[in-house]
Amino acid sequence: MLNHMVERSAHLDAVFHALADPTRRAMLGRLAERELTIGELATPFHMSFAGASKHVRVLENAGLVKRTIRGRSHLCRLEAARLAEADAWLKRYERFWTAKLDRLEALLREEDRAQAKSKSKSVTE
Repeated sequence: MLNHMVERSAHLDAVFHALADPTRRAMLGRLAERELTIGELATPFHMSFAGASKHVRVLENAGLVKRTIRGRSHLCRLEAARLAEADAWLKRYERFWTAKLDRLEALLREEDRAQAKSKSKSVTE
C-alpha cells in the first residue's frame, strides 16, 4: 500500500513539475488538438529543436506525452491519463474550497443586507 502511495506521489510530482512551466502547458494545449513534431512544437516559441526536445522529455517523464520516431520525425501526442490523475487529486480539495467560498458568499450577503438596512433606516430618520 505504501509503495503504491509513493509511486502515485512520484507521478503527481512529475505531472505538476511538468505543468509548472508555461511553455510546456502551451505545448500540451497544442497537442490536445493533434499530433505534432518537435519542430512544430518549437516554432511558436522560437526555440531550437534541442530546447523543445528538453521540454518534451519532461512531459514524457511525467507520462503526459508519448513520442514516436518515424524516420527523422519525432511525433508527439498527448497522453491524458496522468492529467486525469492530477485532476482527481485536485478535486479532493475542491469540496474544501467550495465550502469556504460558499461561507464567504453567505457572509458577504449578510453584510450587504445589514448595510442596506442601515442605509434605509438612516434615510427614514
